[in-house]
Amino acid sequence: MKQVNEQLQQFLTGRIWLRAHTPFPREVIDDHILSGHIHLKPGIKTIKPQTIFQSMKHICNRCHNTNPSLFYSFQCAYCNKTCTYCRHCIRMGRVSSCSELITWVKEPAIGTTEDIFNWSGQLTALQQRASEELLNSVQNNQSHLLHAVCGAGKTELLFPSIFASLLAGKRVCVAAPRTDVILELFPRFQKVFPKTIIHALYGGASGQEGFATLILATTHQLYRFEDAFDVVFVDEADAFPYYADETLRQAVVKAAKPNAAIHYVTATPNNSLQTVNQSILTKRYHGYPLPVPRFDSLWGYARQLNKGKIPRKLQQWIDEKIQKNIPFLVFLPTIEMLEQFPGDLPRVHAEHPDRKERVMQLREKKVPGLLTTTILERGITIENVHVAVVGAEQDIFTASALIQISGRVGRSIQYPDGDIVFFHHGISHAMDEAKEEIERWNGL
Repeated sequence: MKQVNEQLQQFLTGRIWLRAHTPFPREVIDDHILSGHIHLKPGIKTIKPQTIFQSMKHICNRCHNTNPSLFYSFQCAYCNKTCTYCRHCIRMGRVSSCSELITWVKEPAIGTTEDIFNWSGQLTALQQRASEELLNSVQNNQSHLLHAVCGAGKTELLFPSIFASLLAGKRVCVAAPRTDVILELFPRFQKVFPKTIIHALYGGASGQEGFATLILATTHQLYRFEDAFDVVFVDEADAFPYYADETLRQAVVKAAKPNAAIHYVTATPNNSLQTVNQSILTKRYHGYPLPVPRFDSLWGYARQLNKGKIPRKLQQWIDEKIQKNIPFLVFLPTIEMLEQFPGDLPRVHAEHPDRKERVMQLREKKVPGLLTTTILERGITIENVHVAVVGAEQDIFTASALIQISGRVGRSIQYPDGDIVFFHHGISHAMDEAKEEIERWNGL
């Protein structure tokens, strides 16, 4: 081989990738394998039983899944043998026993841009203290939890730590469980770090060139990284599916370099987020209290919606927002209820292909409001938005979900208040807990 292919080096540095899906010619990959720049790994590692009482054990070398129910064996037409594939990460391309995963093992790519910090905002005294505490933890490589109320300006608090890390030649990842959070963050980070190569990685994202020293990624995308990042922030670290999926948590650890500290950011931390250091931010950046949800009964709403009728109170609420030109979100407990909802209001859910565009239409006031599932409970900021939760008593609406949903309201200094209503068929413990927690924050 004459010389290293720089584009391949930039692409593979820190990644673990299916050889069959690599966007480079086969002969280029082969040359770099022969020269020792690329290492091959089998897609699935199989451990044979030691005794007759044990069964065959499989480990996916990409997502580290070991759950026996998430592997499937089949007669493979490619290798003409019985192959096993991992069902857990199948959406990212099938990894099977005869698949080859490739990693870059020689000199890594390095960033070539001169980083600039282009943010002229002013932190409050509380924000400044939390930001400095986080920066101290990052510089000392100690894990940190930033526990801040919705709308406290958590993203802005990350900027100094990210910039300091970039200046120190470190590679940084900001990960989040939800695509919507990444879509929201990407343009903001591009403005603040205009000279830095930043990649936003999520399902369906287009290819991005160059070696990114700052990567924004859904936690699922980190299955494709290994020993890549010096500094990792996990935003909305308590969100589904991250907190409920051990392999996603493992993916974050796998993507970080050995012994690199991982930092967490959320308004509603769970007990699993135990860190060395912690900052608590009790106030929104504009100083106004959090809007407190009100409860309003909507008896028999499911039956009425099944009949194609919008309950009167809900229709009045929607009509009032439209008449006053106030953007709104209506959260519904199921996709089925969302799709069957009468009328022509645009709607979004996790699998909706135009989700990004419809949120932008609401932000630009091209549509009056959106019907949505819990997919928009986090990471979305719409100025002056008002919110209704239909069926707030249903199990899908946990206390943390209801707190996050309430946190969409009143985020702007021009509109620090707004209506957040929990329509219900009976008040749940989660509803009470969410309201009490918001009132407790306001009392601090």
